[in-house]
Amino acid sequence: MTDTKTRTRTITLSNRPPVKIKEAEWPMIAKAEWTDNPAIPVQANRTASVRVRQHADGRAIVYGTYSTQWQGESDLKSGLLLAKGADIAAAIYGVVDDIGVTATMAAECVADLPAEEI
Repeated sequence: MTDTKTRTRTITLSNRPPVKIKEAEWPMIAKAEWTDNPAIPVQANRTASVRVRQHADGRAIVYGTYSTQWQGESDLKSGLLLAKGADIAAAIYGVVDDIGVTATMAAECVADLPAEEI
């Protein structure tokens, strides 16, 4: 027996309503993750991630989250829907800046993008 249910995901975007996608149509092409407890990630007080998904038509979604258990801090989300040919690397740096984590995390995500053939 095969499970035919289509997995969907709702992604928070900046300056526009969230989008709902079918995961199979928007595969992840790059990601970077951070935790304040890399030895035991499930015990982390702060975590962050940035991900890039791309549709076959060339559009991309860059989105990030920052989650915290610290009193006085708030969870943050940011995301951008990009047209075909848009600068994905610049969008990654923008999202990482929005969620307040280091540029090192952005650099890791950019490095995880598929290589360009030149």
